Amino acid sequence: MAHSETPDIVYTKVDEAPELASASLLPIIQRFAAAAGVSVGTKDISLAGRILATFPDFLKEDQRIPNDLAELGELVKTPEANVIKLPNISASVPQLVDAVEELQGQGFAIPDYPETPSTDAEKEIRARYDTLKGSAVNPVLREGNSDRRAATAVKKFAQNNPHRMGDWASDSKTRVASMSGNDFFSNEKSATLATEATAKIVLETASGETVLKDAVSYPAGTVVDATFMSGSALDTFLAAEIEKTKTEGVLFSLHMKATMMKVSDPIIFGHAVRAWLAPVFEKFGDRMADLGVNPNQGLGALLEKVEGDAEIMAAIAAITAERPPMYMVNSDKGITNLHVPSDVIIDASMPALIRNGGKGWGPSGEEADTVCVIPDNSYAPVYDEAVNFFKANGKLNPATAGTVQNLGLMAQKAQEYGSHPTTFEIAEAGTVKMVLTDGTVLHEHTVEAGDIWRSASARKAPIEDWVNLAIERQKATGFRSIFWLDANRAHDAELIAYVKPILEAKGVADKFEIMAPREATRASLETITKGENTIAITGNVLRDYLTDLFPILELATSAKMLSIVKLMQGGGLFETGAGGSAPKHVQQLQAENHLRWDSLGEFCALGESFKFLGESKGNARATILGDAVEEATQGILDNDRSPSRKVGEPDNRDSHYWFARYWAEALAAQTDDAALAAEMAPIAKDLADNEAAIVAEMAAAQGSSADTGGYYHADAAKLAAVMRPSATLNAIIG
Repeated sequence: MAHSETPDIVYTKVDEAPELASASLLPIIQRFAAAAGVSVGTKDISLAGRILATFPDFLKEDQRIPNDLAELGELVKTPEANVIKLPNISASVPQLVDAVEELQGQGFAIPDYPETPSTDAEKEIRARYDTLKGSAVNPVLREGNSDRRAATAVKKFAQNNPHRMGDWASDSKTRVASMSGNDFFSNEKSATLATEATAKIVLETASGETVLKDAVSYPAGTVVDATFMSGSALDTFLAAEIEKTKTEGVLFSLHMKATMMKVSDPIIFGHAVRAWLAPVFEKFGDRMADLGVNPNQGLGALLEKVEGDAEIMAAIAAITAERPPMYMVNSDKGITNLHVPSDVIIDASMPALIRNGGKGWGPSGEEADTVCVIPDNSYAPVYDEAVNFFKANGKLNPATAGTVQNLGLMAQKAQEYGSHPTTFEIAEAGTVKMVLTDGTVLHEHTVEAGDIWRSASARKAPIEDWVNLAIERQKATGFRSIFWLDANRAHDAELIAYVKPILEAKGVADKFEIMAPREATRASLETITKGENTIAITGNVLRDYLTDLFPILELATSAKMLSIVKLMQGGGLFETGAGGSAPKHVQQLQAENHLRWDSLGEFCALGESFKFLGESKGNARATILGDAVEEATQGILDNDRSPSRKVGEPDNRDSHYWFARYWAEALAAQTDDAALAAEMAPIAKDLADNEAAIVAEMAAAQGSSADTGGYYHADAAKLAAVMRPSATLNAIIG
């Protein structure tokens, strides 16, 4: 798209529940924005859209679509950027395969996903598909660091209407289990490059040298890490934990991030599946391989592959009977913690368990104490300390709790562990080296076959921007401010060497503390328990984890966070909360035509986006729109207009009607722009006068199944029919 055609605000087209909600909300946004002369357009970063954009050579001319993600990646490097970014699917292999099958069924002749590519053509197709896996979107768009916090209205509402918290028992058997060594944490090496450099990554073995990655370029000042997890140490640890869990009589669970860490964590997940079924793999491993079993894809895919083999199925049943009961994703459907790698994402699963008093759901549908296996020690201590804190002190009280805000280092792919094309499963014992072009060996590790080696980096400009952002926020709030950095960890020590001199040069070193994640977790929980506030200043992965952990404890959800990315070139990226894309909500809509997705995150981002536009473009009307969005959001909360979880009660579509009404009323009532007030007053009146008709039309739509024409790639007309069921509202909005 030519630069002149870029809309004032880009609203991303995404997946699952937020995309369903967009079909209802976006027409409202576009109508109101038009009153301020603001254009709101869309860019497609959905999984289906990205697949189609990746394979234009397989499609008919009229089926081809532009690569919107690449275009957005360029836009966010300009001062003009104003992007509202909704949650998209970070695809696991099973999701990717499902999306491909759906698109093929709709007449798009894209190639199958080659699970075991053998020909050059298959390898090339697989390489293209691999670019779509995991956290493929966020690193492209996040050309700035993250500022995530609970919006004032949302925090106030949570304190006035505290959500239910599970009770913690001091003798709870729930615990976090991690490796005692030989993990990513203990094997990490890190260095800051004095000059611009290019490195190749090689594996030297008895049989020769293999180039794992031929050239990775880094600007001067980049912090470059390398580490590995021992496959054999992981297997020993998993086997021991399964036995220990059985002895303790509690649930077994594994908590990973097989989406963002799209290379390393599915491998670790596969080790857990193999450990769980160890005797079956010992006896039938070759036969299972012939059937196409890949444990990395989870127990669900494994069972599908072997279900025709009675002997293997009997062996699985026998070993399952001997194992401890497992934490369940859906006990009614028999979906276990190990079924699908993308079903249990640590940043959502661990906070939910902690909020629930340390209880997980067992196979019988009953709650029970749970062993939470998080193999690597980089961030497991955060959860371990939280569990220990609540065992000792009891549950958090949301009515009186303060808040933990977060400033996260993430610009320019900072710390994209496991998402990078620099993560490898080692095929043969030897030495992995990162070698600079002048021959200097930057990092080296002695590795065994089956070890998982990875490297990541953080550039100088984003690090400095992050520290300055922290100084800015601390000054604005006066809150206790903690850098979550461990001086005994290689990577963090390099970051501390950046942080301290900047704080000292600005004369603010006394306003900040630096603590390892475990100590910072305890300090933050102590602070908010007293009703006080703190800012967690963290790296990228911890940003991801903490902006679910604390909001889920404080607000019951992370989907209602203000998530502002101050782009380094002056633009703005406004993310609509951290709550994922809610596949269960889609299933409920399909079955009952009820969407329980709460668009509060979208409302919060929208207000910030309009205000940013007003400030950056001198558009006073945009600022008025943004202020009115905040009033409307407050109205949604104060009048309890958020969606209900149950069919037959108000859902997402009803909440959008109320949002439009409160927004119109706020605009009609404001006195800064009489012409705008005059334009919006009739809309406000129509929305109020027709309340009964609109609410009745919304209610009539619920109860039966809904057809949107596709899960990953909906039919636009069918989707609009489902999500805009009120003819009266549609006539008013247009």
